Amino acid sequence: MTSDHEPAAAGAEVPVLAVENLSVRFRMRGGRDIAAVTDARFAVAPGECLALVGESGCGKSVLASALLGLLPANAETTGSAVLGGETDLLTADERTLARTVRGRRIGLVPQSPAAHLTPVRTVRAQLEESLRELTGVRGSELPKAAVAAAHRASFPEGHLDRYPHELSGGLAQRAATALALIGDAPLLLADEPTTGLDRDLVERTVDELRRHTDEGRALLIITHDLAAAERIADRVAVMYAGRIVEIADAAPFFGAPGPRHPYARGLLDALPEREFAPIPGMPPELGALPEGCAFAARCAYTDARCTDERPAFASDLACHHAPTGRTHPLKEAADA
Repeated sequence: MTSDHEPAAAGAEVPVLAVENLSVRFRMRGGRDIAAVTDARFAVAPGECLALVGESGCGKSVLASALLGLLPANAETTGSAVLGGETDLLTADERTLARTVRGRRIGLVPQSPAAHLTPVRTVRAQLEESLRELTGVRGSELPKAAVAAAHRASFPEGHLDRYPHELSGGLAQRAATALALIGDAPLLLADEPTTGLDRDLVERTVDELRRHTDEGRALLIITHDLAAAERIADRVAVMYAGRIVEIADAAPFFGAPGPRHPYARGLLDALPEREFAPIPGMPPELGALPEGCAFAARCAYTDARCTDERPAFASDLACHHAPTGRTHPLKEAADA
């Protein structure tokens, strides 16, 4: 299935989110550094969905936490992440983030929903509280609004009076999604929003997230589920070993001519409905990244330049073998 959503015209509007050279380092005991995110650059426009994909441990969730100011004390961030053309999320103080950003200007579907739900309050009570704070709904309209909010995320009405510990993982995920959609924030940040859901619920959930975007808001979805990304994304950003290595429009990425970076091509080839061929080896440790391309040890096209020189991110790509345009020297070499 290919995406049939038209991406927003470049430069037509101020991006909802503009990230420039965002890096996150964790200072560990003994002077060791963990380079969790390195020089991330991307933007998300109004009405656009950008899917951030990659293997576990590549830095996707750390990037999301940096945007929300939720990193631990030993994290150091550089670069910028400007929300709505005015608020740099990396330099904003906690008061600003807590009172005007989280929930209001950025809605979050968390990766671990059970940890974000209040354990001593029912789902209904949490939905009603968010509705009061974010939409101003009061009185007799509140119960009906809570049911409607639950339905948006396919959360069953019969479970509204349960506490978080009484929910399955899938129900907790849907409750967190329902909470994130309240207030219709200009930017929705969904970190693995389909975890624990069967395929039918995956499709219903991402379709609701897409509707949020089609009404002129922006969506940054972090996911391992490439089928979900294909279903709703306008563009795809591929992350490996803390770096974004390719950004592409979704239709040519999932269709023809396909990804330009060999890692991105490997992710698609590993899908059961495609070649079902796993990428050999394992990603490098973020605390011991190689001097050259971090993917070199797993890449069939590695040469001396790959091991000696880290490729720059240019033309939405970081690869020595396919540096410009939408040409595919990797595919041509494989077919030869």
